Order: sequence, then structure tokens, then C-alpha cells
Amino acid sequence: MPGLPFVDDSHIPLDEGPEAIEAVGRHQGEGMWGRFDDNRITGGWHAFTTDPLNHDLGWSVRYHPDHGRTILLMRDNDVSTLHSQWGGAQLLFRAGGYWWDGTTWYRPGQVWDPVGQDYERRKARAAVTVNAVDMLDRRADPKRAHLGTVLDFDASAPPPENWSDHMALWAAHRQDMEEALPLERCVVDLASPELSGPQLLGVPEMAELGGITASTLRAYISRGNSEVPQPQATVSGRDQWARAVADDWVEARARSRDGVRATMSAGDPDHLSQGAAEVRDHFADDFQNLLWDRPDVRKRWILRARNESSVREVSDLLAWNVAVSLDRILPAHLLGPAVEAAVLHDFSDAITLNKAVKAHGKDRLEKGWWHLYLTTPIAKTLDWFIRHHPETAHHYIGEITHEAHTRWEIPAEATLRTLNQALALDGKLTDEERETFFALLAPPAQND
Repeated sequence: MPGLPFVDDSHIPLDEGPEAIEAVGRHQGEGMWGRFDDNRITGGWHAFTTDPLNHDLGWSVRYHPDHGRTILLMRDNDVSTLHSQWGGAQLLFRAGGYWWDGTTWYRPGQVWDPVGQDYERRKARAAVTVNAVDMLDRRADPKRAHLGTVLDFDASAPPPENWSDHMALWAAHRQDMEEALPLERCVVDLASPELSGPQLLGVPEMAELGGITASTLRAYISRGNSEVPQPQATVSGRDQWARAVADDWVEARARSRDGVRATMSAGDPDHLSQGAAEVRDHFADDFQNLLWDRPDVRKRWILRARNESSVREVSDLLAWNVAVSLDRILPAHLLGPAVEAAVLHDFSDAITLNKAVKAHGKDRLEKGWWHLYLTTPIAKTLDWFIRHHPETAHHYIGEITHEAHTRWEIPAEATLRTLNQALALDGKLTDEERETFFALLAPPAQND
């Protein structure tokens, strides 16, 4: 990064490929490790190793076939985290998480895209790539700079004030490298209106934007809360964030589990969801009627009549009230069609897989044999349905066997066997309970 010192990396076999970099630290001693992986998205590879001279530091290397190589000296505890990030399209990180894919600069990923199963790529506004030629200063003198070593490197030390001299020394070293990219292709930084001084916010402004107090935000930062983005700059020792990054953070908070819960609580004082609040209100009324309006129960609150036995009787009454109200909590007439659709969806996937096996010349499927299955979440849901609403579950399993036969000519016996086996693996019903229940579903014997 601009402003950081350059450190001698000649003791690391950077030119010998990723396997050699990995081998420096892998199985070489306590506290050392190394790894490399090919990048299937952009080509090239990325590797890291613990430094053999200073085990508190590590080297992270990213090679791209078009954009060359990036070499970073980091705290050894952080190299594996960056390694996982470099498995994607990110080639370079700057300004607290802004990243470059070889063409475009993006803001730090914060807002999750559930369809793409990744963070949204939001372009930095009017971003300009700054290369090494742009950073070279004619007045810089490489003789006033020096190349540091891992043994004397201090990560907590301030950056050198004469960084332009160090940049000139780095450029001079590259002249002796045969395969080095020209300086105009060496990306150093980005410039964007988002990162200009007027667009930066401090902790108080950032906290206000997020609807929390400054002390709460500071507590998040001190605890290393990963949801708080990295600052884009540090001015006079104070963290500063780009307004665009702060806006993304606010949006990400609103889309988080806590944000959705707060939004859907509809102002409930106990921060319950709307449905949970309805359940609470229902049982609050029921319990009030039970505990106060019934004289035979209310008399148990008289001190002389209050004992473990009487309290247990009241507890049993309350529990019974909840048990007979299951349909208010999760209506069976709504759960039934959902379970039916989910089971048939699993069956459809299984049949598609069967056809694919046959299409590849692996016809192990004899006529009349059905390789069906249920995924674990669906099996557990069906098991819950049977245990809590057996009569309704009985009806919908009958619907499942009928629909499976209508759509795919699956015999009822095959459907019931599949469901029974799935519950044996993932359910809570005992063997005897399962067999008894499914016996009530078996097709009636045909009269001759």
C-alpha cells in the first residue's frame, strides 16, 4: 500500500512457483505453515508461507497471468484469511477493503446477495487506477531510502515520511528483474471522489448513520466485530470511513438477522416477531383466565395452600393449554401442503438423478425399482409433523402417495418405504411407533 515500507523478500523462492513458496513453511517447524491454490476464476495462483526468519510474519503472494504478481508481508495470523479472499476475482485491496479485479474498482463487500450467494459488487464511483509511474517523484532520491528486513520490521511503526524515496528505490530494483512488468502496468492505488476528505466520516457520524451511539460503535470496533467495515483512512489517529461505505454498512445492518427481526417486530416492546407476539398475547389471555377466573385454581395462590403439589397441578394445566393450542402456533392445514410439496420436490430430484444415471450407461435400475430419497431437513420436518399432528400428517402422506403414483407411476409401497426409511435415519419416532403409523397407511389388502 502507498506509504508502507518495502521489505527484502529475496530469502523467499518467489520465482520458483507456488509449490516452492508453500514448502518454505509447510511442516517446517512449530508455528510455521504454507499453502498454495490455483485460481479457477481468473487463472494463476495464490500462496502463502510463514516467514522462516520471523514466525510472527508471513508472506502472501498472488499471481495473475495478465496482471503479474502481488507480494505482501503480513502478520502470520492474517495470511490464511487473505488467502481465502484471493481465491476469487480480487487482485488487489486498498483503502480499507476497496478491491480491484483487473479492470474495475469495487467498494468493500458488505451487502449479501442471496441469489448469487456472494456479496454484491458495488463499483467505486469515478474510480481511477493509479500506477507506479503516477507515483514516482522526480525529486525522489533512492539513496535516501533503504530496503528493510523481516528481522528489523516493526508493523506498529509509522510509515516512512520519505516514502517517495523508497518508491524510487523499489523502481530501481525492478530494472534488474527480467520479467518485471513495466511501471505503467504496476497498480499502486486508486483515486475516487468517495475517498476525498469531505466524504469521510468519523465514529460519531458513522454511529449516527447506523442508528447506534458512538460508544456502541467503539465497543463493536474494540471487540473486532466483523460487521463493522475497515476504515478507509486514519486522520490524526482517528478512523475515518467513506460515506458510501457507511451507507452500505447501514443497508447491510438492515438486511441482517437482527435488522430483519427489528423491522418485523412492528414495535413490539419485547422485540418479538408479529407471530410470536400474537402467540404471547393469546396465551397471556388464556393463562389469565385459567389462573384468576377459575376459583378452583385461584385458591391455590393462598399462601397456606401453596405447596409443590399445587404448583405442579397449575404447571400441568398451563402446559396442557399450550399443548392443545399447537395449531395456533403452527397451523396444520398450512404445514401439510408445504410438507407434501417438499417431499414431492425431493422425489422429482431423485427421479431426475435416476434418469441421468441411465443416460450415462449405468443402467442398474431394474424395472419396478425406485431409488427415492428425502433430504435431511425435509425428513426432520415430516417427523415433526407426524409427532405433533398425526391425523393431519396421515392425510397428507396419503396425498403424497397418490400424487407420486399419478405423476410418475410410483407404487404406494415404494413411497411409503422411502418415507419410513428417511424417518428411521433422521426422525425421533421409535421403530415401533414408525411401523405402527405406516401400517395405517399401507394400501388395503385386495379381496380375491
